[in-house]
Amino acid sequence: MNLVQAAEDAPPSTLRVGLDIGGTNTDAVVLDERQRVIAQVRISTEPGVEGVLETVRAALSALRSHTDARGFLSIGIGIPGQVDPSGSTVRHALNLGLSDLNLRGVLEAELGVPVSIENDVKAAALGAYALRGSGSETLGYLNLGTGVAAAAVLRGEIWRGASGAAGEIGHASIDPGGPRCACGQRGCIEAFAGGGAVARRWRGAGSGAVHEVFDAAEAGDPHARRLRDELAWAVAAAVRLMVLSLDVPVVVLGGGVAGMGPRLLDRVTGELTREADSSPFLRSLRLDERVEMLPPGSQAASWGAALVGRPRT
Repeated sequence: MNLVQAAEDAPPSTLRVGLDIGGTNTDAVVLDERQRVIAQVRISTEPGVEGVLETVRAALSALRSHTDARGFLSIGIGIPGQVDPSGSTVRHALNLGLSDLNLRGVLEAELGVPVSIENDVKAAALGAYALRGSGSETLGYLNLGTGVAAAAVLRGEIWRGASGAAGEIGHASIDPGGPRCACGQRGCIEAFAGGGAVARRWRGAGSGAVHEVFDAAEAGDPHARRLRDELAWAVAAAVRLMVLSLDVPVVVLGGGVAGMGPRLLDRVTGELTREADSSPFLRSLRLDERVEMLPPGSQAASWGAALVGRPRT
C-alpha cells in the first residue's frame, strides 16, 4: 500500500510525528496525545532533493512499523537553512544540497497529512522548552554544532524576528582582530566556538576536533589550551548577549559541541563568573546560574519538530 492510500484509509489519528533532518542523520519521534514519545528511530540522511524526500519516506515507514499506525495527525520537520514564514519552503540548506524547495507542498501532496517546516535550531528550542516542563514562559537556546546559532521561545512561541533571522548570534563579532569567520567578518562567536572553525584551527582535524582539543589541553598542549579557552569565552559571550538582549531566565546549550558536557559547561560558567567579578551589573544578573545543558541523548530537536506540526482545524 502506498503512503497516500495508507493516509486515506487510516482512522482519525492523534499521533504527531517530528523529524530532525541533519546533515548526517535524521532523528524521528512519534508523540501521543499526551506528548509522550511512543516511538523513535534514527536513520542516515540522504542529500539532495530526492535524497531528503526519500529520507522522510523511510523515517515515516519505520515509525509506522514501530507504532502500528497507518496515519498521523501531523508531521513537523526541523531542517537546516532558512525557512519561509509560512513554514513551507526551505532555502540555503547547503549541507543537504537544497537551495529552494517547497518541502511542505511536495510532502502534503504525497502524504495527505498536514506538514510544517521549521529551522532546526528553532525547532530544538521549542523542544527544549517543552522538555523543561512547567516554569518560565521564556527560554534561550544556543546550538553549538559545526556553526553557532541561537533561538528564543517567548511566551511559549518561537521568536523569528522581522525576517526570520532572529538567533544568528554566531555572527556577532566579539573580537575585530580575531580569526576570519566564514561569513567574512573577523572574530565572530562562530569563529571561536563553532566545531568547524575549531577543526580548521586545530591541525585540520575533522568532526572530533573539539574532543581532541579538550583532551590535548588537559594534557598540557598550549595551542589546545588557547583554543579551548577561547571556545568557552565565546560561548560565555553568546550567553551574555542572549540574556542582555532578551533577559531569558535560562540559556540551554545543545548541539554536538555541547556534547562535551561538564567539561565545557564548567569552563563557560567559570568564564561568566570571572567576568562578573569586575562588574556589579553583570554580577547582579547571575549569568552563571542561567546556563544549562541538554542531557545526553536528548530528543529536543525531534520533539520540537513534532510540536511545530499543526494539524488541520
